[in-house]
Amino acid sequence: MTKKPTVRITKPPILFPQTQKIIAQIEKKLDGAFITYWSSGNGSVCHNDVAAFFEVLKDLGHQKQLYLFIKSNGGNGQAALRIVNLLRQHADKITALVPLECASAATMMALGADEIKMGPLAYLTAVDTSLTHALSPVDRNNSAVSVSQDELNRVLRLWKESSGSGEANPYPSLYHQVHPLVFGAIDRASSLSIKICEEILSYHVTNTKERQRISKHLNSAYPSHGYPIMLREAKRIGLQVGGLDPVLNDLLIDLNELYSEMGQQAITDYDEVNYHDHEILNIVEGKSAAFLYQNDKDWHYRKEERRWVPMNDQSAWNRIGMVKGKLQTSKFHIR
Repeated sequence: MTKKPTVRITKPPILFPQTQKIIAQIEKKLDGAFITYWSSGNGSVCHNDVAAFFEVLKDLGHQKQLYLFIKSNGGNGQAALRIVNLLRQHADKITALVPLECASAATMMALGADEIKMGPLAYLTAVDTSLTHALSPVDRNNSAVSVSQDELNRVLRLWKESSGSGEANPYPSLYHQVHPLVFGAIDRASSLSIKICEEILSYHVTNTKERQRISKHLNSAYPSHGYPIMLREAKRIGLQVGGLDPVLNDLLIDLNELYSEMGQQAITDYDEVNYHDHEILNIVEGKSAAFLYQNDKDWHYRKEERRWVPMNDQSAWNRIGMVKGKLQTSKFHIR
C-alpha cells in the first residue's frame, strides 16, 4: 500500500506583539482604557464573545472611561445586548471607535456607547432581522438561506400592487416557497430586534419615546439590511456621534490591517472534495491579552446531498499572551 503523503496545514499568523504595540500607541492618545472587538467576514457577534470580553475587562478593572474599537459585519443581537450589559458594568462612560464597518448586531453594540466616533470609511447599518430557520428555503448548494421581515413585506406589497396576479390571497402560493413557521419566526425576531435596541439605548438615553423612535427607525426605515449609515445620517437619526481624530483613525486602520492579516482564510486543499479550513474569525484584545476564535476543521463535499459538511472539528477559542518575553497560546474553554 502506498503511504499517503503528509499535507502541511496552512495557518494564519499570530501578530500579538505587533497589535500590542499599536494598542499602546492608541492608549497614549486616549484618556481611558482601550479594548478591541474585530471579526472577519466569516466571523460574527456571538454569545461566546461575552466570555472573552469578561476576561479582558476583568484584567482592566472598573474604568471611568472605556474606549471600544468595533469592526464587524454583525451577528446575534441578543449577544450584542449581553456584551453591552457587561461593558456597562465595568465602565462609567463608553465611547465606540468606528473606523470601518460596524453593521447589524455590531451597530447594536455601538448604540450602547455614550458616544460613537466615526472615521471617513466608517458606517453603521440598519438592524432589521434576517433569520436562517431550519425550515428556510435552500440555495443551489442545498444550504438554508436567511429570510428577512422586510423581504417578506415587500413581496406581499408587490403582490397586492400587481394587477396580474389573479389571486386575492398570496399566502397559499408563498407557503410553497417559505414555510408558515418561518413567517412566524421572522415576525417574532423583528419584534425582538426592536426590543433589544430599546434596552441597549436605555443605558444612556433616558427619554423613552426617543429610544422607541431610534429603535423603530433603525429596524424599518431602510430598504436594505446593509444600507450604510454614515456620520451625517447618524446625526440626523439622533445618535450621539462625532468625527474620529485623524491620527487615531490611522492607528485603528493599521490595527485592522494586522487583524486582517491574522484573519485571512488559510485553506489547505487535500483533493477536489476535501480541504482544511484554519481561520481566525473573532478577536477580543486588551492591553495584555487577546482572545481569538479559530476555525480548525476539515470539510468534505457530499455529492449526493450537494453540500459541504465539517469533519474533525478542532475549532476553539485561544488565549494569547506574552510570558517571559515569549508568545504563549492556550485553549480558552467556552461551552
